[in-house]
Amino acid sequence: MPTATWHGLSPARRERVLIAAMDEFGTHGYSTGSLNVIAREAGVAKGSLFQYFAGKLDLFTYVAEQTSVRVYQHMQPWLDAYDGSRDFSAHLTESVEAWITYFAEHPLERGITAATNMEMDPAVRTAVRTPVNDLYAAALHPLLVKAVEANRLHKEADLDALLSLLLVLLPHLALLTHAPALSGPVPLVNVAPEVRRRNIERLITPLLAGFLA
Repeated sequence: MPTATWHGLSPARRERVLIAAMDEFGTHGYSTGSLNVIAREAGVAKGSLFQYFAGKLDLFTYVAEQTSVRVYQHMQPWLDAYDGSRDFSAHLTESVEAWITYFAEHPLERGITAATNMEMDPAVRTAVRTPVNDLYAAALHPLLVKAVEANRLHKEADLDALLSLLLVLLPHLALLTHAPALSGPVPLVNVAPEVRRRNIERLITPLLAGFLA
């Protein structure tokens, strides 16, 4: 967790440090990112970073968490707006489309998502992935519950299984504009909007096949 010294900084300085860390870790990864570069780009002394955080792992965790909060805040309208009055497949398709668009337009967040999910060091991987998965799970679970309550998903649907599938799929989809080949034979980037929408539907249909009411 950030120290009291960190919380005593101005919001502008905290933002500079966060953006510098997102840029460095998103480009080079957590384990190989340079604290010297972060300090220089943020306009602080390297030693100050260890006044702000107890150690590297705390800094890594904070950057991963704060990036996920930014993503969550953007996606919150899609998470909160569902009231069960429309087909859940259509809502999820629209949400996934918004998700892909967000990461296409936000390279810092895309870079951190890549770093978080591809980190090789086990200790670092646990430090960054655990809070991110917890946040996304907490955000997505109420949406699935609402779909069950609206009889859009089966009353006996295994929501934990569906949630796990989404937690695997969404980080992968976030990276598509950086690595289009990840979409495989169903392209989701560098295609016309109507083609992308149809192709997202092609993925959502089998994903939800065992869960729809």
